[in-house]
Amino acid sequence: MRIVMIGSGYVGLVSGACFADFGHHVTCVDKDANKIARLRAGGIPIYEPGLDDLVARNVAAGNLTFTTDLSDAVGAADVVFIAVGTPSRRGDGHADLSYVHGAAREIAAALDGFTVVVTKSTVPVGTGDEVERIIRESNPAAEFAVASNPEFLREGAAIEDFKRPDRVVIGIEDARARAPLEEVYRPLSLNKAPIVFTRRRTSELIKYAANAFLAMKITYINEMADLCERVGADVQEVARGIGLDNRIGAKFLNAGPGYGGSCFPKDTLALMKTAQDHDAPLRLIEATVAVNEQRKRAMGRKVIAAMNGQVRGRTVAVLGLTFKPNTDDMRDAPSIAIIQALQDAGARIRAFDPEGMAAADLVLKDVEYAASPYAAAEGAAVTVIVTEWDAFRALDLARLKAAMAEPVLVDLRNIYPPARIEEAGFTYIGIGRPDQPEISSERQAA
Repeated sequence: MRIVMIGSGYVGLVSGACFADFGHHVTCVDKDANKIARLRAGGIPIYEPGLDDLVARNVAAGNLTFTTDLSDAVGAADVVFIAVGTPSRRGDGHADLSYVHGAAREIAAALDGFTVVVTKSTVPVGTGDEVERIIRESNPAAEFAVASNPEFLREGAAIEDFKRPDRVVIGIEDARARAPLEEVYRPLSLNKAPIVFTRRRTSELIKYAANAFLAMKITYINEMADLCERVGADVQEVARGIGLDNRIGAKFLNAGPGYGGSCFPKDTLALMKTAQDHDAPLRLIEATVAVNEQRKRAMGRKVIAAMNGQVRGRTVAVLGLTFKPNTDDMRDAPSIAIIQALQDAGARIRAFDPEGMAAADLVLKDVEYAASPYAAAEGAAVTVIVTEWDAFRALDLARLKAAMAEPVLVDLRNIYPPARIEEAGFTYIGIGRPDQPEISSERQAA
């Protein structure tokens, strides 16, 4: 199949490279000439494990090419995917569909013969209808069908998720779209991945509903963690106890500093706004969004409490900046709100992240970046683990303690057993574990 991927960002590049690895001929299109030049030269603009090798292999095989020329690529395509950004719109929180609509207009002008146009970007319900309207008005003679095919990729495990998915969801209104899309995903039949065909609007909603549910699950266990600290229970044991119930499941039950990233924050907000517009408010999602925003800042107060409120002029070592490990993505990362809360209280921040420091430098101010966890901890009053990178799971505790002014470790991901850290001579503070210092109202105010 001849596939065009409009947009060479995270979703477009990963999806395009994986389709090419299936044996399809894929052209990735992007308006950013510098990005295309970098990709042609073998560079990868994002960090995703294994993506550099996947791209290089398929470029060498002739299955994957990059261009800024949308017209020629679309004119020769069987299937065109729209994989452009849909960020939250400033002012109202709705998804900004300007890039999707712009792509639809350009696609309309380039269509030649029957083509399936697929929205892979995360879009609100009804976007496919609007894409179809735009194409039809722009080019009444065009032969095309519009489908929805949302992505369910986890950053850091995107290639595995694409090639061994839990499911593939495809929404169509025109029966002619089914056969080409079945052919696009036919290589997955070896893995017996279920392909779920639905109506187009249903497909669009499935993506938002899935992300909102997972965000709600994270927020639920975070609130349970707060209760555990107050009553002397252990949230990790609570999570295991409920996660073994197969009606609930263990995934997304790790207490922490709140969710972030490119999907959950904007998707929960967009779904909430869509529901309000249709007079069907989603109260659980509204609460999830509010609680998650409050939690990030509260984690800053937790660190302040660990310092007995004595923050001004003291150094805090922050380990991990990205919203999750194995990515360089800083979008809505909890570290941003945590660091800002600490800076507001007068702390100096020295940070280390294996992949995210360049991206962090674009969104954070007055942060000193270190070459290692131990360099970050030099002279620090407290070390805070914010992101659970593997590099932080087996720290040399003796070396870390020797570097610090005071041996205090705040583990916002619960990656260490408290007893081990305490035996090493640290004061240990985790999330939702018994015998945690309470944050007094006086310290909260600080």
